[in-house]
Amino acid sequence: QVLLQESGPGLVKPSQTLSLTCTVSGGSITTNYLWTWIRQPPGKGLEWIGYILYTGGTYYTPSLKSRASISRDTSKNQFTLQLSSVTPEDTAMYFCARQMIGSWGMRRTDDYWGQGTQVIVSS
Repeated sequence: QVLLQESGPGLVKPSQTLSLTCTVSGGSITTNYLWTWIRQPPGKGLEWIGYILYTGGTYYTPSLKSRASISRDTSKNQFTLQLSSVTPEDTAMYFCARQMIGSWGMRRTDDYWGQGTQVIVSS
């Protein structure tokens, strides 16, 4: 059973950098999947942010590419999202997930998702 757990600050001030960590157990982040970050703003649908591959390669949705960065620590089996210059529009529930290759932008039954962590951007 693959388990993912998000962690990070629940409150971030505008213009600061949001940093979230996903800790994975039951499977290695060096295996051939998309290790993905997704968010859901209040009252809105899911937004895929980006992913890191087993190779360490990354991809970001174009609208967030200039502000998002995903990295990993294979020794801790963790991957991290950093989102710079946050605004209140970045307030959302943030999820990490393991997805099959080719699943970008869709939620499938063979995904594994964390329970999510709420992030509020406010001064």
